Amino acid sequence: MAATTRTIFAMGGGGFTMEPENPALDEFILTLADKPVPRLLLLPTASGDAERQVTSFRATYGDRPCQATELSLFRLGETGGISLRDLVLRQDVVYVGGGSMRSMLAIWREYGLDAILREAWERGTVLAGLSAGAMCWFAGGVTKSTGIPRPVEGLGLLPHSLTVHADNDRDRLPVYEAAVASDVLPAGWAADDGVGLLFRDDRLERVVTSRPGTRAVRVERTAEGELVRTPILPALLAAAPLADRSVDGDVLEFRRTRHAALRRGAR
Repeated sequence: MAATTRTIFAMGGGGFTMEPENPALDEFILTLADKPVPRLLLLPTASGDAERQVTSFRATYGDRPCQATELSLFRLGETGGISLRDLVLRQDVVYVGGGSMRSMLAIWREYGLDAILREAWERGTVLAGLSAGAMCWFAGGVTKSTGIPRPVEGLGLLPHSLTVHADNDRDRLPVYEAAVASDVLPAGWAADDGVGLLFRDDRLERVVTSRPGTRAVRVERTAEGELVRTPILPALLAAAPLADRSVDGDVLEFRRTRHAALRRGAR
């Protein structure tokens, strides 16, 4: 009997909350489940289960071949009494949104969701996420949960580290590099917005991006204590523009409005 492949897709930024008119990363996630109509669960915990994140998720995946739903730990009464474990283990993909990594992990641990997610991953469920939802799978990363970038411990499914938004939130990167150089964090990667790192078990298999000109950087410390940075040029993903897709007019207008809001300065 073949061993189960454990898959994690970690995005430095992008996806439906940051670039709703470019669904390349979101569509790529659906291919990782290797099913014609995968079951996809959003965990928006890091945002405080913000309705805006949930609405954007529904707009993105509502016209795609998947069974998309979301789980709000702040509104558990809406699950109809199903146990968290049963709900998570029936999914093919779990997609974790961005926000406060520190707060998200504290809430997950309170509900035992950290252990449930590990069990799901070991059974073959694809784990994906962006920003806080990407770093949480690693041994650690750099969070701005308190407004100041600080190293923080993750769930440790992957024995590496990750920092996100490397091209657009530059005050994180020096903190990350210092943490790796001082052995506070293990070696890992800095990922630009739009860049996704695909791991099979604990090995990096592929690096992709939805945006030209972006990259990931491998950051590691030598035995002599020297910091080494190795750039990685990702493969550019293609996605059909919205004008070429058959989508509901209200969904299309929502995406255009959301994109305009993001460009006006939404984080």
